Amino acid sequence: MAAGPMNSSKALRVGLISDTHGLLRPEAKRFASGCDYLIHGGDVGTPDILEELAAFAPLTAVKGNNDTQPWAAHLPATDMIRIGGLFVYVIHDLAELDIDPLAAGVRVIVSGHSHKPSVEELRGALYVNPGSCGPRRFKLPISVGELLVRGGEVRARTFDLIQSPGQ
Repeated sequence: MAAGPMNSSKALRVGLISDTHGLLRPEAKRFASGCDYLIHGGDVGTPDILEELAAFAPLTAVKGNNDTQPWAAHLPATDMIRIGGLFVYVIHDLAELDIDPLAAGVRVIVSGHSHKPSVEELRGALYVNPGSCGPRRFKLPISVGELLVRGGEVRARTFDLIQSPGQ
């Protein structure tokens, strides 16, 4: 789950949230409150979620396949941002990835859509799906993700916000 050791300078904490589908849980708000940056991987659900998240930290968000309402027209399908010394590419559905990360100089790809949290390193790029922190889907966890960025170094993890499957 980690990509390389990190030096001793302070890391930037980047919160990864996806698939809220109109529900921003109190646990997700607590998580967001401690972040230096936030990334929403799509399927936001309502514009107030973006307003709430942007109040915690600078926010980048992309459009998910369910963000079809007029308020979401301004959201891009993909976005590339620089955090510290690396580039992060954000897309909702990884199956629609339209770049070669290595050729584009991208170190991290953040996606959503599947509701399944994962961290995987492939061919020099770190693929992170924070899962879903909105309404529970099937028996999948309610989860978020985190990047810790120092210069050009990055570590990633996902974790459950709610342990009990009944919530």
